[in-house]
Amino acid sequence: MTVALASLVPISAGAAGILLGAAMVGVVGASADTDSHFRYLSGLLLGLGIVFLASVPRIERYAAQFRLLGLLVVIGGLARLLSLCLRGDPSGPALFALVMELAVTPGLVLWQSRITRLALR
Repeated sequence: MTVALASLVPISAGAAGILLGAAMVGVVGASADTDSHFRYLSGLLLGLGIVFLASVPRIERYAAQFRLLGLLVVIGGLARLLSLCLRGDPSGPALFALVMELAVTPGLVLWQSRITRLALR
């Protein structure tokens, strides 16, 4: 249930980014290239959330997939952390995303690994 709820974050953020483009984060008058890039990355985020959600019914069978998804999310979180270090504090939603990426996701990966170990006994 926790993974299903947590997957709603990238699913909803990804869908909003696809629909709203860079305006989702308050960028008005973004160039076509900026808007295209933002919507592309939002599509990746939506895809990550969907694949996380798809693993829920039989989560113990998707250890490798779950770890790979978790690694991708953490890499994105590290990039966001770099932005925080270089540019300063972002908005509340971006800080929430940072916590999801660098704390919640690794915690879920560790939990999923435990579930898999228990299922294999």
